[in-house]
Amino acid sequence: MTIEAVIFDIGNVLIRWRPEAFYDRIIGQERREAFFAQVPLHEQHQRVDQGEALRDVMYPLAEKYPDWRAEIRMWHDNWNDLAAPDIPHSVRLLEALKTRKIPVFTLTNFGHDNFPLSQRAYPFLTLFDREYVSGRLKLIKPDPAIYAHVEQDCGLAPHTLLFADDRPENIDAAAARGWQTHLFDHPQGWADRLVAEGLLTEEDAK
Repeated sequence: MTIEAVIFDIGNVLIRWRPEAFYDRIIGQERREAFFAQVPLHEQHQRVDQGEALRDVMYPLAEKYPDWRAEIRMWHDNWNDLAAPDIPHSVRLLEALKTRKIPVFTLTNFGHDNFPLSQRAYPFLTLFDREYVSGRLKLIKPDPAIYAHVEQDCGLAPHTLLFADDRPENIDAAAARGWQTHLFDHPQGWADRLVAEGLLTEEDAK
């Protein structure tokens, strides 16, 4: 089946998304565990992915939890330390697809204002032919509407899209629309899939 575009998720596919690791380094694991237990950080961050500004979510949250004010503000102030580092093998795969002139898109749950921050830190995030960013669209995976938007905007048939994401629910939603999918676990598995599809050679995929 012919692939006409390859679609990358970003978090845990191209850059790591595990804020716990950042806080473990800064405040220690024990204090971080208490912090995350008391403050609904991931739940609040979903509002950013749905279109609210990162500062507008995190700064008021910090005032609700004054004992953790400094740590909560770090979620905004230290964004490029939080969403880090890059995943080098995945980046090479993205660049190899671009070299071969295969269209590459991103479909990502990401805020509209912090996505440009990550693009400045990681220039490879500017390489996509089309960017489908949840915070801009005010649609979030795995809502079927965001996948429908991609199909309508790019004009490609669902079965010609190959999508890699690390979350099973996002993959399942894409597969339900007829997309070809890859549940990302490790960049080597993604490399093997791209080779198997004839999109890259083994040399390209190293």
